[in-house]
Amino acid sequence: MDKQQEAIVLQVIEGNLAKIKASRHNDCENCGACPGNSAMVLEARNDIGAQPGQRVVFEVQEINMLKAAFIVYILPLIAVFLGAYSGWKLAERVGSEPLWFQVAGGAMAFVLSVGYIKYFDSSARFDAKMQPVIVRILSE
Repeated sequence: MDKQQEAIVLQVIEGNLAKIKASRHNDCENCGACPGNSAMVLEARNDIGAQPGQRVVFEVQEINMLKAAFIVYILPLIAVFLGAYSGWKLAERVGSEPLWFQVAGGAMAFVLSVGYIKYFDSSARFDAKMQPVIVRILSE
């Protein structure tokens, strides 16, 4: 199921993109990761030709939101545990105290996961499947 929200078109950008301003929904307010609470400005695909000042409905595919949430919140946790486990196994092989190997392994895995999150974020901006889409014009 896709999430639909109302917004106002602020600006039409090159090609088929538009900057839109939308009020935050409950999921956004509960997360609190972005600054501010009342509205967000984002870029959306504008395949229907909405113009500045028009009220529109846009949607975000829920599967993409779940994928992004997994990568941002769960992947670093998994990476830290796997890094710590790898550090423990490495310490066993070299016959050393495992604590610092675990800390180093967890820290390195966390840094790698943050690097992947940055890569995912930059590639998602250009992936048409990950962008919000304007689906209907409500008013002029």
